[in-house]
Amino acid sequence: MKLSSKTNPNLKTLIFDLKKVSRDNEAPIWRTIARKLEKPSRVWAEVNVASLEKHAKAKESVIIAGKLLGTGILTKAVNVAAFSASESAVLKVERAGGSFVQIGEMAKQNPKGSGIRIMG
Repeated sequence: MKLSSKTNPNLKTLIFDLKKVSRDNEAPIWRTIARKLEKPSRVWAEVNVASLEKHAKAKESVIIAGKLLGTGILTKAVNVAAFSASESAVLKVERAGGSFVQIGEMAKQNPKGSGIRIMG
């Protein structure tokens, strides 16, 4: 079986940038996320909004190395970063008072990676 590399140029850039932020700031969380994103997309995390409600605390920052899905209800403000998200999931996060950003944006906002929980 031939191993294939990622073909999405945005994903390649994101993985490279996460590894660089990890090295520059001695923050292993970004290398962990980069390694998860290097795997085939069929094994990426798919986290529902209901899981955020159950496991995340209010005002907490959560990162998902995959996709955020919209099943469930969210009643607390949670800041979420994921590679992608469904429209309904983004709406539910924003209605609850939280925010949704791309993973690269969260890495720029918090290069040390402190106070971030990985889900999935």
